[in-house]
This record gives sequence, C-alpha cells and structure tokens, in this order.
Amino acid sequence: MSGTSEGPAPAAHPDRPVVTESENDTPPRTEPPSSPPPYRSVFTAAPLAMAVVDREGRVVSANDTLAALLGSTPDGLSGAVAAELVELTSDARTWHAYREVLRGRQARLRCTRRLKHPDGHAVWAQVTVAPLPAEDGGVLLSVTDISARHELQARLRHLQMHDPVTRLPNRALFFERLSAALEAESYEQSGTGRIGLCYLDLDGFKAVNDTLGHRIGDRLLAAVAERLTRCADEAGHARTSTPLVARLGGDEFALLVEDSTGTEQLAELAESVLRAVQAPFDISGQRLSVSASIGVVERHAAGTTPTALMQAADTTLYWAKADGKARWTLFDPERNAHRMTRQALASTLRPAIERGEFTLEYQPLVGMEDDRVHGVEALVRWNHPQFGVLTPNRFIGLAEEDGSIVPLGRWVLRTACRQARRWQLDHPDEPPIFVSVNVAVRQVWDSDLVADVAQTLAETGLEPRLLQLELTESAVMGSAGRPLQTLQALSDMGVRIAIDDFGTGYSNLAYLSRLPVSVLKLDGSFVRGFQYEDRETGAGPSPADEVIVEAMIQLAHRLGLTVTAECVETSAQAARLRRIGCDTGQGWLYSRPVPPDRISGLLGPSGVQAGCAKP
Repeated sequence: MSGTSEGPAPAAHPDRPVVTESENDTPPRTEPPSSPPPYRSVFTAAPLAMAVVDREGRVVSANDTLAALLGSTPDGLSGAVAAELVELTSDARTWHAYREVLRGRQARLRCTRRLKHPDGHAVWAQVTVAPLPAEDGGVLLSVTDISARHELQARLRHLQMHDPVTRLPNRALFFERLSAALEAESYEQSGTGRIGLCYLDLDGFKAVNDTLGHRIGDRLLAAVAERLTRCADEAGHARTSTPLVARLGGDEFALLVEDSTGTEQLAELAESVLRAVQAPFDISGQRLSVSASIGVVERHAAGTTPTALMQAADTTLYWAKADGKARWTLFDPERNAHRMTRQALASTLRPAIERGEFTLEYQPLVGMEDDRVHGVEALVRWNHPQFGVLTPNRFIGLAEEDGSIVPLGRWVLRTACRQARRWQLDHPDEPPIFVSVNVAVRQVWDSDLVADVAQTLAETGLEPRLLQLELTESAVMGSAGRPLQTLQALSDMGVRIAIDDFGTGYSNLAYLSRLPVSVLKLDGSFVRGFQYEDRETGAGPSPADEVIVEAMIQLAHRLGLTVTAECVETSAQAARLRRIGCDTGQGWLYSRPVPPDRISGLLGPSGVQAGCAKP
C-alpha cells in the first residue's frame, strides 16, 4: 500500500482537556491582577479630606485624611450619614441647601462648621458639597481644617473689639451686643423682654490726666474697669446673665443688662458702682479719688432702638452731672419731653424773629400815692405755631445760650420805644409814661447796646428819660469793665437803669452806691409775704417781713433811688407798701400784662382802680 496508514488516536486522559491543534497554535494568556483606577489612588492619598456620598446622603467611601480629621477610619465612615458627620443638620437653612445639592437642584454648598473630635478638641472646618458627574452619581464632600485661620481671625477680632487700656469690650462690641439684644427674636423667645443700661462718666478724671499725666490716667481707667467688672459679676451671680461692661471712650463706661427685671435691679447696680468707684485708688504710689455720674435707663426692649436707648442714657447722664455729680439718675420721660421741647424751641428761635412771631404785652407800673400809671414794663411773648403763646421763662434762657437774645432784644427795644412814643402822641394832655425794657447780660457783652439805644431813641423820637432798662441784681452787682462802662454811658445819656429782682442775690450795698442805678425793683417774694393771714385767729403776717422791706426802701431812698414793688396782688399789700414809703407797684392788683390798646384806657387822671384792668 502506498502511503502511510494512520494509527488510532491516543486515548484522551480523563483528567485533561482535549487540546486541538488549532488551540495549541496560540499560547495561553495570563490575566494580570486587578488594580484600582488612577483616580482612586489620588482620592485615597489626597491631603484634602474627602468622601463620596450617594444620593441618599450616606458615605460610599472616605479617604484617610477625612477619617483622621474626624478621628475614625475610612471603613468606619462607610455607610454613615454624611450630614451628621459634619454638622449639616444644625440649622434649617444649611440642611435645606444640602438636600437641594443631593437632589441635583443646587450647584454646590459651602459653609463653616465647628466639629468635635472624639478626643474632645474642636475643629473649625470649611465644608464643601459638590455634585459628581451624572454617570458616577452622588456628591463629593470635602472638608478643610481652618482652625488655625479661625483662631487668628478670632484673635484679630478680639483686638478689634476690645479696649487696649482696660481690656474691656469697646464701643463697637458694645453696640453689636446691644443691637443683638434688641432684635425681636432675641427677647421674644425667652427672658423678661426688658433691657437696662447704666451709662457712667468719671467725675474729676480730666484733672488726674492734666496733673499726673496720661500714664497714670490709663492705670486709673484700668483700675476702674476692674471694679466695674467685679460689680457686674456680683450683680449676675444669682441671675441668668452677667451685665456686659464696656468702655465707650475717654472716661465713659457702660453696663448693659439684658433681660432686666425692672428699675430696682438697675438702681441696685448703679448704687454698687457708685460705692465701688468712690473708694480711693492706689495708683503708682498715688492715692487718687474720683466719683461717677450715672444715667440709668430701663425699659421694654420692644420698640426700642440702640440709638434711642443711648440718647436716653446720654440725656440722663447729663441730668446726673447737672444735679451735682457723684450720683445716679433714672430716665424720666416727662423731663425728657421738656428737654425735647427746649431743643425744638432753640432750633426755631432765630427764624421766629425773622418771621415776626413775637409780640409785646405791657404791665402798668402804678404810683402808690396817686394810683396813676407812671410807666409800663414791656414783656415779650412768642406766638409759637406749635406750642401756642409762650411766656419769657420758656425761651429767654435759650435765647441767651445761643446768642439770639441780641436780635430779639433789639427788636423788643425798638418795638417798645415806638409804642411809648405813640402813647405820648395819642395822649398829649397826659404826662408821658416811661417804658421799661429787660436787658440780658449777653446783650451788653455781645452787642453795642449804647449805640442800639441811641439809634432807637433817635428813630422813634422818644426822650431818653422815658426809657428804663432792667437788669437782674446778679448781673448789675457783678458788673465791671465793659458792662459797667455801658451802664454809665446809658445813664449819662439820660436812660434810667433799674435793678430787677432786688433782694434775691448777695448785694454789696457799698458797691450799689457807686453804680449808675436809679430804680430798685423789689423781688415779689418779699411782697408775697405780706398777704397771708391766719383765718382762725385773724392775725396778719409776721412784722419781720415788713421791717425788712421798709429797711430796703429807706436805704434806697437815702441813695437817691426809687423803689418798685413787684407782685402786688391785694389791696392790703398795697396799703402796707404805701405806708412804708414804696414809690410804685406792679402786679395783678392793677393789671395783668395786656396788649397796647388796653394800656391806652388806663391813662388819664382816674388812673388805675384796683382790679379794673384784669382781663
């Protein structure tokens, strides 16, 4: 047979697979061991703390950095609720934003959280939540430890918000706390809903600074701050909160009482502060003593603003100083309303002069012997558009303070002289009456009063003898230099000078004889002492009152002066004054202040009949 016959195929080993020729042609492949994707290695080794969180909010995986930051292990964090790990549930706003990111409705969330490490220390962290690509699903949570930065910021804020001299909270921190305390959510949820403030200023501190220097002054401020802090600690010992002590600047301090219980609590605190500050200080071998004036305000927090509270406290502090210092004064709404009215009047005084809101009324000066009108006193009234008719005691003091007394006084002088000249022309057959005009000391200092009087007399045609200028006793008796020269020049001109309210000051009677004065007007307090009688016994007033007045009248007459008694209200008073030699009287017995046309009816031989000129 040609060819080779093929033998039978070898039997297959039962435990070995049959390998065909074609299979033996390709060598078998060996599978390499599995390895994590590159991003997984980066995630694990990254210095930034991270975790992958699924859409349900649970940690899928966390890296070693996050585990170390939270005091755990990556496996220990797996499956945990991410929001609880980084405190995202602590406030509703952050929790809502986090849920929106999980649902894909918000791009990212970034917030700062204070995390607590298992070993007890706190970690300030910046938490960022951002969505991963859609195919990966879930979000990436990253946490950055910012504790060092936060501590630095806190240190800088402390320096910014505290006074370097006393180490107390400064004005900025005080107002921050005050504003927070007055927010509705602060006092509506708990507490009394009230707030109190002691605003104090050191009395005598400027003298310490000026004589001993700012170094000693600063040490004194620091010592005061320690005592105030001690007072605040003692006041807050049995209460829910301790008053905040702050230095507002200079020698001004404040104690803020949140959730106050009433004025009694603030009064006790103010008393303790007064006692603490008044005790002597030993500063660098110097024994120093100061006191404090304290303005106290306590009210409902609702409806109060920081500005309103501080304005009330500042006003009350001013009252404490004006009342004598070294005391505390409680805010009084009625007294404050009066102050506000004063401010409103002061701001409109000068414009009121220009708008012609002032008028004059006249009160007769009646001869005690003949009951004839010898003269009139011009009394200014302000027809205020808001407050009605105001008498001089409501605005003259303000006018003297701001200087508007000069133009106002000039207007009064010209108007009164013009009116006196008109009466003279209207009643040519009657003896002319003089007009008496009040003059403030500031008019003598701030204006050329002599020139103003000379010009007014020339313009109106009134004789100088028919003009009388009244100055208060304290102003005249203290006159020297320019005021005395002015009075002398006016007297030389023929103008009469009168001392008003005589007997209320401390008159140097020897000096009185050298002044160019022609009239004394006895203060009404002397005359009022004549009118009271005991209705049960019928006894009259003490003879001492009459003796004193009689002595003053005799003294005046010996000095060549005439005497006018003010506030004559009864016929009995008039009779006594007449008996002891008083020259003229003025008061409601004869007439109240009246408009010019009413004075015309009183001129004539019949004179004034007691009470007939009352409106």
